[in-house]
Amino acid sequence: MAQALYRKWRPSRWETVVGQEHVISTLRNAVAADRVVHALLFAGPRGTGKTTTARLLAKAVNCLDENLSNRPCDQCEFCKAVNAGRFLDLIEIDAASNTSVDDVRDLRDKINFSPNQGRYKVYIVDEVHMLSQAAFNALLKTLEEPPPHAIFILATTEPHKIPATVHSRCQRHEFRRLPLNHIVERLTEMAEVEKITISPETLTFIARQATGSMRDAISLLDQLASTSEPIDLDMAQKVLGTATGQAVTDVIQALLECDPAKGLNDIHQALDSGSDVRQFARQIVEYLRNLLLVQMDNEDQVDATTETLVLMKEHATRFKVSELLGVIQNFNKVATNIHRTWQPALPLEMAFLSSIKKPAGSERDPDAGGIETQAWQSENLSSVASRKMDQALDDISPKKVAPDKQTGSAVSNPEESQAIESLIDNWQQILNLVKRKNPNTYGLLNSCKSRVIKGNVITLGFASDILKNQMSKKDNQMIVEQVLSHVLERNVSVRCIISTAKRIDIPDDVDSEGMVASALRDLGGEIVDIQ
Repeated sequence: MAQALYRKWRPSRWETVVGQEHVISTLRNAVAADRVVHALLFAGPRGTGKTTTARLLAKAVNCLDENLSNRPCDQCEFCKAVNAGRFLDLIEIDAASNTSVDDVRDLRDKINFSPNQGRYKVYIVDEVHMLSQAAFNALLKTLEEPPPHAIFILATTEPHKIPATVHSRCQRHEFRRLPLNHIVERLTEMAEVEKITISPETLTFIARQATGSMRDAISLLDQLASTSEPIDLDMAQKVLGTATGQAVTDVIQALLECDPAKGLNDIHQALDSGSDVRQFARQIVEYLRNLLLVQMDNEDQVDATTETLVLMKEHATRFKVSELLGVIQNFNKVATNIHRTWQPALPLEMAFLSSIKKPAGSERDPDAGGIETQAWQSENLSSVASRKMDQALDDISPKKVAPDKQTGSAVSNPEESQAIESLIDNWQQILNLVKRKNPNTYGLLNSCKSRVIKGNVITLGFASDILKNQMSKKDNQMIVEQVLSHVLERNVSVRCIISTAKRIDIPDDVDSEGMVASALRDLGGEIVDIQ
């Protein structure tokens, strides 16, 4: 049976470890000075070298080379035994399958026995965060006062789950995701030695898919090399089930053009060609992140071809920063927290539709980008059902009307209706005027989630207490009231409320026990206007 590349190329000496120089230098100096502590915690993402470094440390503390700074020598009997997996004093424990307090007690009982071969017994506990609370408690005393011949190395991808009492007894080392160029260099070296014919752009593509994990990158290369054919970018994308860059830009273009039909079709074509939903979402997030970097004048941090960078600059100019952040959040949920569903495309479809805003009968702002700004009365396409529910509730709710002097019939207040339309049509102008007076006030006003007119009071809904309280300050509120009064040509006052799915302030004239209040509190409804 052929040996997997990641095992074949596992580093056997300090200098062959890639991308973790800050950890390696500390451990090498400790070995050279014979000052290795009895308990260490290795924390970091998967595939970044935690277990490999732990094995190197186990080799180093038991190496027979007389020169401490040369350990591990990788030539002595004990070093070779560790490499072959037959060194009796290196005990690796998978905490995911040995989580109980009995497992730890068994370890604690055996630890007092002297080493069989080497100078130290080294215990590597992988995924240590999986231990139960009782198991952690049983381990504490041993970590605090271990026998002189024992060294514990705890490895975890989730250090926040480790009790503080355990943290305090360990020397912590942080492993970082590997830079792209380091992964590419390592893969290039492997491809040359293993005689794998692969293009440079494909190696870069593999490194990007690995997201900082060297082990994942090597495994992907191994998977592609198993075909025994020359590997190009097109083949790699098909085998790994990832979308092309064109598919990503097509989706973004449809988003900017507010074309849901085209956008959904682009998503379906990418998935039908074999792209993985989560991976496709990650590629979209990566592209959107690059747009954000371009907007922030950090395009030197964007790794893209000249042609792609030109397109990114064009796309970046058509997004507002607040809009772009919202779109990134929508697709990032799919990329990081996708749930099992009978329809794989649904999470991506929802993210796409949630990112589109469509106009509601007003003229477009000539300075606005492809996505409508808050000058429009925005409607989230993924919430159409909720809007219809609000309309039904509005139909059965009593309306406050004014009698017509000529006909005697009840009609809506025309002055108030005109004010609502004026607020919607002139919202971008309102934002621009506020921005000229105070950019900070503009930022607060631009973040409001809802706008409601009732009489001479305009109620602004915010997503948090912080935003609400900031806008409620006298200076900010006065600026907004002055601008609104000027644009609407009537004296108005501003009232600020919380308007989120978790908490919502019910307007004074809405029955707190009625259906409208229930829709607001429990069903995620939103007040568009009150008549």
